[in-house]
Amino acid sequence: MTTTDYATYIANLPKILAGAAVLLRDESGRVLLVEPNYREGWVLPGGTVESDDGETPRQGARREALEEIGLEVTPGALLALDWVPGRGRPPLVAFLYDGGVRAASEFDAIVLQTEELDSWRLVDRADLDKYLLPQLCRRVRAALGALESGLGPVELEDGYAPSP
Repeated sequence: MTTTDYATYIANLPKILAGAAVLLRDESGRVLLVEPNYREGWVLPGGTVESDDGETPRQGARREALEEIGLEVTPGALLALDWVPGRGRPPLVAFLYDGGVRAASEFDAIVLQTEELDSWRLVDRADLDKYLLPQLCRRVRAALGALESGLGPVELEDGYAPSP
């Protein structure tokens, strides 16, 4: 295969997007959510993986947390991997990492990226559905379940466990 043929082959392959986020919790088990000013619903700190620049999902999660909330977060274990079908865009693979349990002083040190975010809050698990869009709420709940079970990351499709 020539270089030109290979480039054409690669250009014609299906495309997917990649996103990465961190799940940060306080000592009471509440989850840190941020309120974007460019879309509906609250989200976790995270965003698009800059794969064209060689960024990995783990690196993207770390960079996004620093950019969005001003905290240096070393992503822990992968908790969930979610295939999100495209709706007017290519499909997305969402990586969700454990951001750990943080002290109140760390949350007090949050500095929001005001170009993208309006506010942040810590939300009880029981109230997540009041803030998160359903698909993201399913992903977060599945990730919390993975933390509790200790069985490793969960595979999801649009927030649901896939059928065997």
